[in-house]
Amino acid sequence: MLSEKTREIVKETVPVLEQYGTEITKVFYERMFEAHPELLNIFNKSNQKQGKQQTALAQTVLAAAKHIDHLEAIVPNVNQIAHKHRALQVKEEHYPIVGEFLLKAIKEVLGDAATDEIMNAWEEAYGEIASVFIAMEKEMYQKAAWEDFKSFKITHIQDQGHDMKSFEVEPVEEIEIPKLIAGQYVTVRVKPSNDENLALRHYSIYSVKEDGKLRFAVKREGSNDKKGLVSHDLHDNYSIGDTIEISAPAGDFKVESEDNKTLLLLSSGAGITPMMSMLEDESFKGRHVHFVHVNETEQAIPFKDEVSAISAVSNDVKVTYHLKDKDGYLTSENLKHWIDGNTDIYLCGGMMFMDTIFEELSKLNIDQSDVHFEPFGPKMSITNV
Repeated sequence: MLSEKTREIVKETVPVLEQYGTEITKVFYERMFEAHPELLNIFNKSNQKQGKQQTALAQTVLAAAKHIDHLEAIVPNVNQIAHKHRALQVKEEHYPIVGEFLLKAIKEVLGDAATDEIMNAWEEAYGEIASVFIAMEKEMYQKAAWEDFKSFKITHIQDQGHDMKSFEVEPVEEIEIPKLIAGQYVTVRVKPSNDENLALRHYSIYSVKEDGKLRFAVKREGSNDKKGLVSHDLHDNYSIGDTIEISAPAGDFKVESEDNKTLLLLSSGAGITPMMSMLEDESFKGRHVHFVHVNETEQAIPFKDEVSAISAVSNDVKVTYHLKDKDGYLTSENLKHWIDGNTDIYLCGGMMFMDTIFEELSKLNIDQSDVHFEPFGPKMSITNV
């Protein structure tokens, strides 16, 4: 239990964190990786280069500081991060390392302003915050379908549009695939030939069929020096019969709506993958679903045949494709025709898409807190705290 004095000191640092948070986390990652390069086998270096991870960590620290009196207020965000930590195999022994270099980064950036009193308070606060993560992740490790990463053989690969591939895999060992939850993801670990570290990425499950296989999709991200390390490796260097390593399914993005609610499943690009599993599962249950996917062109739409097959057997499914080359960007004028008092919104896509949709929804007086969402990137980098 934190002392009243410690809580007051931490809350007093909120304006400083708002001003210098990203700078602190940037220094934190640089110093930590210099001292512990082995952690590069866990962390997403692409997110590091793009600044997403620094922003996400800064937002997490800021949220903890703002709610230090009632840390239970940030449990929903901690839960989402904890799922990713479990999937990446972040362990309890990593937290002291993170704490050491986070405190050093605070001192380095703030200099003399980081008094002994402030540093002692933040050391105590970090211990309390870390204990919340550790306890939550411990339970997730205990419930995981299997430990660590296991080998899976690729049994099918299919092109989905011009820049996405869907993969079907089955376990090499005798592993029981759990009952999957629509919206979950798996974490793939590969060793790219042009990189010295292992690389891990989360990929959403696009189907919850119970046949002993896992199905996920991978969009080829970027090009040249900005190309996605793992996505290009999977697209270019893996074939049917090859094996990859996967950790147990994870994630807290799932349908939580009352049965009488209509779902608006709104996605862009690779964000279609968790929506596919939700569409499949919820249409089977007889729910009214409006499936809206935003794509650059009609030729690039992924899973078009699969969506058509689902909608063909259900009168409760409506499908809308919003094409940027014909329809422009999605606006509040479009959205207002799809949303009423009985609609629950589920949203998934890239960071720019998410920011744009939240801005357009705000014009309809719909707050971020009223939307179920999962970005492809650190959630805390776009979460209001």
